[in-house]
Amino acid sequence: MSTEELTRLATLYFIDGQTQDELSRRLGISRATVGRMIKRAQDLGIVEIRVKHHPTLTVDLERELIDHFGISRALLSVDHANPDKCRALLAGLVATWLDRNLSDGAIVAVGMGRNVSAVSEHAMSATRRAATFVCAIGGSYRGGETMNPDHICRRLAARFGGESQTLYAPAMIDDAAVRSALLENDTVRQSLDKARRADVALVGIGDMSEDSNMVRMGWFSAQEISQAKRAGTVGDMMGYDFIDIHGQPAKTPIQDRVVGLSANDLRRIPNVIAIAAESSKVTAMLGALRTGTIDTLATTASNAIAVLHLNDATTQRGG
Repeated sequence: MSTEELTRLATLYFIDGQTQDELSRRLGISRATVGRMIKRAQDLGIVEIRVKHHPTLTVDLERELIDHFGISRALLSVDHANPDKCRALLAGLVATWLDRNLSDGAIVAVGMGRNVSAVSEHAMSATRRAATFVCAIGGSYRGGETMNPDHICRRLAARFGGESQTLYAPAMIDDAAVRSALLENDTVRQSLDKARRADVALVGIGDMSEDSNMVRMGWFSAQEISQAKRAGTVGDMMGYDFIDIHGQPAKTPIQDRVVGLSANDLRRIPNVIAIAAESSKVTAMLGALRTGTIDTLATTASNAIAVLHLNDATTQRGG
């Protein structure tokens, strides 16, 4: 079937409520074929199914996060054993929040990573708005679309309406003088200034893993990551602002190599939405929450519980 035919089939099944038996008779194909076509429509993104959990399931957790860390809100998704589906559920929750709250003229600063990219993939909106999605960090030819905020910005603009603005600079610069020169470049500076004026920022939280995207892309060696961990680094915000468990800038040589918004820039943005679906990022989430840059934490219910427990444990022992 063509995309148009699949869309029609999906509409009859999901919107009009026709059964697979009815569609089989109507279209003159087997029931099994109807089932395969419905699955095909889902695989192609023609159909997206979201589970809306009742807010009473997470309202107490959300309140605890707000009270403990002084954030404005928490977006907590239900847990799923499959990490990709877990990320998709959380991304759908963030995308729904954006759809309800983005207005004409809004500026959204966009980071990178799988969680931020997933928001753009699962965004759906019937409302077109004149928003601007601007890259908050440079790009990389390695790592694919998830590591290039330009791709994510374009997809967000296509889904929500508006335009995207590229940051014409590489994300990672080893030479400090070259990085300083790029930050002073008029084209780069204009994009970053637009990102600094954002109403909302979408950022990821990264953990310190020798098998992380940063290592696979060649930004840092596994040895550099290992040394940073031994020095107390627990994670990063936006892919480069490395922090310790207290939320302080990590004392590590891998700091200050990226062209993008800094933690101080993020503090001036009214709503920084930090997204992390993975359970491996609990310690990094705690450090990120303690920086004071996060306004909205988007994660899973189990991660929220783990962060609260870890916060209590480290506070009680003064760590």
